Amino acid sequence: MIEVEHLTRVFRTYKKQPGFWGGVKGLFHREFEETAAAKDISFAIGEGEFVGFLGPNGAGKTTTLKMLSGLIYPTSGTARVAGFDPTKRENAYRRIFALVLGQKNQLWWDLPAIESFNLLRAIYALPEAQYKATLDELVTLLDIGKKLNVMVRELSLGERMKMELIAALLHRPRVLFLDEPTIGLDVVSQRAVRQFLRDYNRRYRVTILLTSHYMADIKELCERVIVIHKGTKIYDGALDRLETSGGARRKIITFVPGGGGFPDTWQSRLATSTTRTDEGKFTLNVPSENVVPVSQEILSTGPVADITIEDVPLEDVIAELFQAQA
Repeated sequence: MIEVEHLTRVFRTYKKQPGFWGGVKGLFHREFEETAAAKDISFAIGEGEFVGFLGPNGAGKTTTLKMLSGLIYPTSGTARVAGFDPTKRENAYRRIFALVLGQKNQLWWDLPAIESFNLLRAIYALPEAQYKATLDELVTLLDIGKKLNVMVRELSLGERMKMELIAALLHRPRVLFLDEPTIGLDVVSQRAVRQFLRDYNRRYRVTILLTSHYMADIKELCERVIVIHKGTKIYDGALDRLETSGGARRKIITFVPGGGGFPDTWQSRLATSTTRTDEGKFTLNVPSENVVPVSQEILSTGPVADITIEDVPLEDVIAELFQAQA
């Protein structure tokens, strides 16, 4: 469904010298700086896949989505989505994809959402019966029917995001680009949006490319992730393989002493690191092969009120991957 080959986008920016005379000099001689937001990125995504697109701020995620949407042109390389070349901006292509930007609204701020939906129906020339059926289904799935006639600016952030998703899906796209759709939402709203996207993807086999800084979004929705750093792809594969490669070599052991036996400076001989909070909770970074002996060491040292053994958090695995590429 999505084929990207050696996609590159270089931005050329003017470097203005400070002060009045710097502006005057710029009239006669300008210095420019080139920044590669995306460098030689290649990947392919099949129909119905739900793929996470990860990277730190400025890595080139949104730039790549905009190139796939036809909003900006690549400096070099090619991209095809459902057989279309996004750079041609054909109307037939615009009908089969949707782009949702979590930090940018597409709905009219001072109108009820239903008015924007009616406008989109006219833009896409949707048959009345199809439009009504799709709208009713989306409104029901997102449980937002009571807010359709409320002005968008008076909706909560979570309600606005639900309306944005409805607007993006009214024409039943085959490809959906999501750029941080849960940013700023509370836990309840995040869960509702994730549940909706999961169900919608499974029901209609829509191909979805998702960027998010919330690892809960990625873990619950995506089986495959593409990771880019400084515009370059550094990983493309199964999410569980990424977690395994980064975290299987060690575990995190956390325990709370039950009283006595554990001085503030206590350290495990077999752990990579041992830290203690002001409340007295110890956290140990332990190689996988040492989990059992370290657990025995803890329990034999003194009473323990609580102990947990966990995998390395996905956030830490991703951060270490970025640091390795720095």
